[in-house]
Amino acid sequence: MTNVLAALVAFLVLVPAAPARAQDWPAKPVRIVVPYGAGGAADTLGRLFAEVLATAFGKQFYVENRPGGGSVVGSEAVARSAPDGTTLMLSGMATHVLAPAMNKQAGFDPVRDFTHVAYFGGAPNAFVVHPSFGVTSFKEFLARVRSEADVPYVSPGVGSVGNLVAEYLAAKDNIRLTHVPYRGGAAALTDLVAGHVKVGMMSWSTAREHARAGKLVPLAMSSAERPKDFPDVPTLKELGYPDLVATTWWALSGPAGLPQDIVDKLNHEINRSLDLPQVRKQLEQEEVRTQAMTPAEVTAFLQSEIAKWVPVVARAIAK
Repeated sequence: MTNVLAALVAFLVLVPAAPARAQDWPAKPVRIVVPYGAGGAADTLGRLFAEVLATAFGKQFYVENRPGGGSVVGSEAVARSAPDGTTLMLSGMATHVLAPAMNKQAGFDPVRDFTHVAYFGGAPNAFVVHPSFGVTSFKEFLARVRSEADVPYVSPGVGSVGNLVAEYLAAKDNIRLTHVPYRGGAAALTDLVAGHVKVGMMSWSTAREHARAGKLVPLAMSSAERPKDFPDVPTLKELGYPDLVATTWWALSGPAGLPQDIVDKLNHEINRSLDLPQVRKQLEQEEVRTQAMTPAEVTAFLQSEIAKWVPVVARAIAK
């Protein structure tokens, strides 16, 4: 009987402890896993918002780079971590839409195994051509593609956003484009600027300076709005492809079961920070378009992206 009473007392003591821990969060440093190496756009955003959250909560938030497996290694580690608010991750289009679609052995479900907390924003992609290709508008580009049996284009790799946008367009418009995948945007850009290849679909932040220098001709953007620094470049949406609003986007996520009050605190601070001048300046430098979302809206957005792009991934892989 004594043992039973002792167990009961211990249980009653522990019952209110979980909400109390969540209420006092963060009691210790919080790591934000970035499933890529240091130095890229994802790492930059991870460190930016780690600083934002550290300032907001007065506790340490730090980035842990966990590259490998095309972002799968870091994502799987977060999915398997304890939902106590001490492990978060920089998630996004690549980690939670493309990687699971391309790797059926990823070891996690992008919706079921995560709590999606806040949306940071997305960077557009652009159709660009070398000046020697001889076209200056997207209309001329389509005419050229339709008149030739096959037109190769480059992207940062199979399953990249640039690859998927091009394949989506080809399927919608019944045109033939042949993908020439590269191992990253930098290599693709080098050959495109040199004129070794003539057509590319890649992130606008990668191609922008070369377009400004006249070394590339931008034809169309995958964003919802035209770029501020190139107002004459139309969006694919306004060119008659309303479904082709596609960005390389990023969000903040944690393991499934993250306490709701922690989720709400994080979401509030992230959304509030999007209007801070220093944050907006950094995001604009990275060509990231921001949008405040609730956690439910982030999850719904992810689900819509999965439904939209997974079939395109399957088609791109099959080619």
